[in-house]
Amino acid sequence: MTKQELTECIDLYGRDIYSFCRHLAGNVQEADELYQDTWLLAAQRLECIDASGNVKSYCLSAAVKIWNNRKRKFAWRRRIAGTQDFLDEEGREYLPDDRPAPEELLLRKERDRLVWQAVDGLPDKFRTVTLLHYMEELNVSQIAQVLHISQGTVKSRLYHARQLLKKKLEVVLNEE
Repeated sequence: MTKQELTECIDLYGRDIYSFCRHLAGNVQEADELYQDTWLLAAQRLECIDASGNVKSYCLSAAVKIWNNRKRKFAWRRRIAGTQDFLDEEGREYLPDDRPAPEELLLRKERDRLVWQAVDGLPDKFRTVTLLHYMEELNVSQIAQVLHISQGTVKSRLYHARQLLKKKLEVVLNEE
């Protein structure tokens, strides 16, 4: 891959990758760092990336690996010397494209907040698979490739994530 092809990939996939980083990290500052580090890694490994292949998948995989390494480092440092929590409990805002009535907007915003809260409450292995499937719209084989796990494991994690979300969101689902 050339620098020009990488620039084109950033233009094509940058928004999707940033959105994924934002949801994976949980706050803007960490997401910004993760996003930059993902593209920096891609720039450092230009010769390893096949431009005709799935570059978006490669970058998503890199983002997951970088994030997991950061969490592991932080957990190790926290064991040595206690610190503040890594993830802020920051509320997520949903801004729809169309502007419905204020009451409907408020209800949507609350429902979305509850859904994101439920997704954020999932164990990491379920949350990552859920974000890749629903946010990035990757299929099972692509997720398996990104995370370097079997397709059966992806299916199992998606199933368990859906079951956990269903339990957590019964109240929200029953209202609709």
